[in-house]
Amino acid sequence: MFVDRAIVTFKAGNGGSGCLSFRREKFIPKGGPDGGDGGKGGDIVLVSKSGNNSLIDFKFRQHIKAENGVPGKGANKTGKNGEDEILYVPSGTIIKTFPDERVMVDLTEEGQRFVIARGGKGGRGNARFKTSTNQAPRMTEPGELGETIKVVLELKLIAFAGLVGLPNAGKSTLISRISGARPKIADYPFTTLTPNLGVVYRNYESLVIADIPGIIEGAHMGEGMGLDFLRHIERNRVLVYLLDISGFAEHSPVSTLKTLMSELSSYNRKLLKKDFFVVGNKIDLLEESSRDGADELASFCLSKGYYYLEISAIKGLGLEEFKSKLFEFYRNQTHGT
Repeated sequence: MFVDRAIVTFKAGNGGSGCLSFRREKFIPKGGPDGGDGGKGGDIVLVSKSGNNSLIDFKFRQHIKAENGVPGKGANKTGKNGEDEILYVPSGTIIKTFPDERVMVDLTEEGQRFVIARGGKGGRGNARFKTSTNQAPRMTEPGELGETIKVVLELKLIAFAGLVGLPNAGKSTLISRISGARPKIADYPFTTLTPNLGVVYRNYESLVIADIPGIIEGAHMGEGMGLDFLRHIERNRVLVYLLDISGFAEHSPVSTLKTLMSELSSYNRKLLKKDFFVVGNKIDLLEESSRDGADELASFCLSKGYYYLEISAIKGLGLEEFKSKLFEFYRNQTHGT
């Protein structure tokens, strides 16, 4: 199950209480206080880790506690500290306050650590309160309470490129042909219900590409799967608009491209500032239909200065040129060449 949003309450461990104790040993008539301090409560630490692309672990574990510190003991023995609770989240997880959703931290790098809740300090035992005027203090401190916080965990998948298109544009087929990803593929809309990531290799280079579930008109207002997956596009550095140019689509490729761009702009105008190129898919079907839509799209892209190429994902046509363009963007952005 793909889960990219969860609301979780974290409770760090309480500190252990200080001990009230006096030394009682034979032949030592004035042993004095020897109550030890309590141990510190455990922290809760979030660590980003690649390889896991879902927050499902937090979907069914919405209240997480760390271990309490152990109370102090006599003979000046300090209580054991509570164990820290180390939790792994996918790289790309954003932690927000609840309910106002202010960003606290964005865990984009592998191995980033963030202490979400700190354990309470241990209380002092009575040995700590001995003075020249108070040789037998009966005072101790309780341990401090650990922090409690309720937050929103939101995942935005980290991929270099994102495939953007209507349902049935062929995104799942394309990503399955150029990477090791094996998404569900069927001949009906909304086959893809969760984003899929695939690693694309070319010579000695590799990059990650995301298959974003189909976007339809009104997605920025929640239509279709809308807002559930638009957020993942914000992480992509390059967008690939994948369009059905077979002639059998309900809308023309040009109007489809305009719709997709409009939806992205309505969601976040910054998305249109990303590098992108346009890909016409299903050229294997053009022999059975008119090329009017494909030619119109090619002319439109030429007039706008958009890079355009045609492929058949299912037949494997044009995929080398497609990968070549992807890696051209990759080298330009990562090496500045």
